[in-house]
This record gives sequence, C-alpha cells and structure tokens, in this order.
Amino acid sequence: MLTGSEMAVVDANAEALGVPRKQLMESSGHSVARAVRDHADPGDEVVVVAGRGNNGGDALVAARFLDEFALRVCLLGRPETITTDIARENWDALQSADYPTEQVGDSSAFELGDPDLAVDAMLGTGISGALREPAATAAAAMNDSAATVLSVDVPSGLDCETGDLAENAVAADHVVTFHDTKPGLADLPASVTVADIGIPDAAQRFVERGDRRRLSRDPASHKGDNGEVLVVGGGPYTGAPALAARAALRAGADLVRVAAPDTVAREIQGYSENLIVREYDGDRLAPAHVDWLADLAADHDTLVLGPGLGGAGETLSAVESLLARFDGTAVVDADALQVVPDVETEADLVCTPHQGELVGMGGETSDDWRERAELVEDFAADIGQTLLVKGAYDVISDGERTRISRTGNAGMTVGGTGDVLAGVTGALACVLEPRHAAALAAYANGTAGDTAVEEHGSGLVATDLVEAVPGALWAE
Repeated sequence: MLTGSEMAVVDANAEALGVPRKQLMESSGHSVARAVRDHADPGDEVVVVAGRGNNGGDALVAARFLDEFALRVCLLGRPETITTDIARENWDALQSADYPTEQVGDSSAFELGDPDLAVDAMLGTGISGALREPAATAAAAMNDSAATVLSVDVPSGLDCETGDLAENAVAADHVVTFHDTKPGLADLPASVTVADIGIPDAAQRFVERGDRRRLSRDPASHKGDNGEVLVVGGGPYTGAPALAARAALRAGADLVRVAAPDTVAREIQGYSENLIVREYDGDRLAPAHVDWLADLAADHDTLVLGPGLGGAGETLSAVESLLARFDGTAVVDADALQVVPDVETEADLVCTPHQGELVGMGGETSDDWRERAELVEDFAADIGQTLLVKGAYDVISDGERTRISRTGNAGMTVGGTGDVLAGVTGALACVLEPRHAAALAAYANGTAGDTAVEEHGSGLVATDLVEAVPGALWAE
C-alpha cells in the first residue's frame, strides 16, 4: 500500500530512471479503458468526467480507446487551466481527432445525462477534504444516477494519506488504481483492480531525486520550526563536529548548536560564525557531562552524536548513558557507534557506519550490494534501529524496508565526508521520519560529492560537499 505522497515519490523516481510520466499516463489510460470494457458493453453510453490534473489526463488517454461506446468527455474547467503539460496534450489530442468533448465552466453547466457508465477522473491522490464545485455537483450527479461508476486511481473525495472519505465523495462501484493499492480503498464497497503501469521496482528500491519531494517548508514558518540540531562532538578532533554542524545548516536546519569540551570550543567556533557553540569543562566527553547534555539535547529536534569524540573508555561510557536517557531522534556516527548494540534506549537512532564500523558493531557485510542489503536489513531488525551503511552503494534499512542510494564517487574516500553525512541526516531527521531522512541524506551527500568531483576531481575535500548540499536537495 502506498499513500498519495509516497506514490508521487515513486512516480518521480520512475521518471528519474528513464520512464517518462507521459508513458505512465498512457499505460494508466490503457488500464482505465480495459476497466471500462469490463463493466460496459459495446454501444453503451459512457461519460468521462475529467479534472484538470493528471488524474483527468489518465481518463483523457482512455477516451481514445473507447470508440466502441457512445462516448462523452466532460472537462471540469477551461482547457487553458489544465495543470500539467501531458494532460493538456491529451486534451488537445481529443480535439484534433474530433472526439465529443465538453467544457464545464461552473456547476450549473454540468449535466451527467443518463449514461450506462460514468468514469470519475476528477481528483487524484493528492487531494483531501470535502469536494468543491464543480466536482461536488458532478459527484452528486454520479451518486444519484443509475450508472455504474468507475473511479480512476481513487474515488474523488478519498484522502490517500489518511484513508478518510469525504461526506460528498464519489460512491464508486469499481476502482482501477495504479501500481499499488492506496489507503482507504480496502474499506470501500467497491471492487478494486490494481493495474501494473510499468513502474519498475527500482523506483521504490533506489533513492532518486523523487525522494526530494518529501521536503517542504511552510512559507509562514518561524525560526526553529524547520529543525534544531545539537551536535555532540569534538575533543580529540575539532573539524568533524564543525563539518557536521555546517552540513546540518546547509541541509535546512534553522539552528545548530555544537556541544564540545572547552579546550576546543573556541577552535570549533572559529570554523564558522553560523555555529552556536556550547562548551563544557574538560578535554573530552565524560560521564560527568551527561546530565547537562541530556537537558540540552531534550530542547532539540535531533541529536548528532559522535563526530570527533574519539573512543576513550570514559567517552563511550558517557555516550551510552546519554543515549539511555534520550528519547528523541539521534544520529550516531564514528566511535559512538560501538555502544549501540548493547544500549537500552527509547530513542530512535539512525546509525551511519561504514562497512568496517558495521562489522565492529556486530553486523555482517558483503561485496555484493544485494547480499549486503539483506545483511543490513537483518542487523537493523536485530538492533531495532535504522542503519545507513556507507559504501559505493549506500544501504538504508529500518529492518523492514530497505533502500539503496547509488550517488557518490571514489573521491569521497577523503576524510570528513562521513561527518557531512551525519549532519545532513540530523537536519533531515528534524522534519522526516528516520528511514526517509537517512535515505535522502545518503542521496544528497553523494550527489553533493558528485557535484564536487566535477570541479575538483579526486582532490575534493569535505568542505566542498557542504557547499554543494543545498543544490543536491533543492535544485531542479
């Protein structure tokens, strides 16, 4: 089952993999035409009621394959307001071929007539709430008629995020939906057919630019609404926490703070005036700092734990204690990964090991990415957390669902790129659930590396990735 927003990601990923939306619409239209033939006889009167989006476009394609029926096509709105190029092309194709089409400017102009079958293609998977005019009048007419009602993808008025059905929704007799079923369809008193329209499995398996559709930002948001990240790092090293923090800012977090020993705090601050550094006594993280850090972390959306901390015994003891007290979302990287398999925590962890660190945690790996994906999924299920295992192909799994990111290059073996990844993951985890944050972070980090290698070749450095992260996440 896929929600409407997930289906939009899959569609966009299919396009990124070389299957154009126009081709998918053509396949969808064929499926609708087949469904019409299943529920109507040649010569029957069929009315297609099409909206101005791609849902309507699917039905406009279907109309070209329904010559054996007495066909009418009603467009709800003016043709010039059709919202996508491919839907408009299919409307134009009907005009060129002289199909019987009508335009419904307002609800008073809609007449369903007395068809044998009505095709509901008004609204698709991205719509929620009660139907508005003229769709509301058209839905009422279909519901009051004796016609068999066939809905395209979902009945107009079904919220494909929640499965809720609006009170004035279309009461479909049959539904032809695409690629996978949608929330709420199983609860309808209607037959549901899932049509294969040629979306490859890779569109869900591989992380592609369609995954960027998960990101959005409220134009009316205020400082902090888009995420506050706390990076706990530094001591033996100073560059790692600074890289992670700068990457988190570039990935969209509103505020990023770095908690670090006072012996290195000034040096970390010196990397960027954009960082907020909170210092504590000593030269490395120790158990005495846990109470203060736990209180500080509780005021943030995401904790990034590990960059530059080192692997001293007292530091790892402090990491374990901090995770045991934390109940938010934490990105765990570098030496801090060692404590994860044995820690008892209420936190949702995103662990970002390379393959050597994965083995150190108790997991297994393989040179074959398919086999490695299975091993990572099994280990993620064992520890009950999300894993982002770095490699030529990054593997992301929460133990149930596994994704693969193929961006990146050999130049990224340079030090610091993993710290950038941890920071990007931390920022995205403020606004996305852990598995989606990890998958999109892997894609963005690798894409930033691919941008950097074009300019610098194998001489790229981690700071090059930081500057390229915004383009990897938001550029068209």
